[in-house]
This record gives sequence, C-alpha cells and structure tokens, in this order.
Amino acid sequence: MPSRDPDARALATHDEEDPLLAPENPKDPDSPTPTTPPPSGGRSDRSPWNWLLLLPVAVPLMTFVYNSDEPRLAGFPAFYWIQLAFILLGVSTTVVVYRMTRKRG
Repeated sequence: MPSRDPDARALATHDEEDPLLAPENPKDPDSPTPTTPPPSGGRSDRSPWNWLLLLPVAVPLMTFVYNSDEPRLAGFPAFYWIQLAFILLGVSTTVVVYRMTRKRG
C-alpha cells in the first residue's frame, strides 16, 4: 500500500537525487580526507599538572573516609562537612592546575 504522506514520498526521492546526501566515493581525489591533522601551534594539554585533577574525582569515591557520624563539626555530622571539604578540594586543585599550566607571556 503506497504512503499517502507527500513528505515521505518527497524524502524518499530526495535522498536519491541530492549529491550531498549520497555517500562519498572514496576513490574520488577531490573528496576531503577524514584524517586531516589538527592545526599546529595550538595549546597542548599534555602537562603533568593535569594528573592532579584526578584527586577531586578519586577522593570522594573512597567512602570509608566519610562513612561515619563522628566527628561532628559545629553540630554537623562528618558526612556533611566532608562533602563541603570535597568542594574546596576540587576548587583548589582546579585553581592550582590552571595557574601551573597557563601560558605566560
């Protein structure tokens, strides 16, 4: 049974006629190569300081650090104030890594 939707029929014939939607010929010398190298002279993110960013990810995963009610700090259980300390840890390590890896000059 043929489709009564005119858009569906137009889309079916449109794919066959549109050269932009047709698959590229890999043997065509004018087709762009998918392995073009990125432009050189850009910023390199291969600094050893970037490894420090794993610290605020790994420390909160160690649940034995904060899986307790004691000690309390200003009446708050350890779980809550240690979570706030993790935020400060993440911010401080991000600031340190940023300052150590930014380009000077």
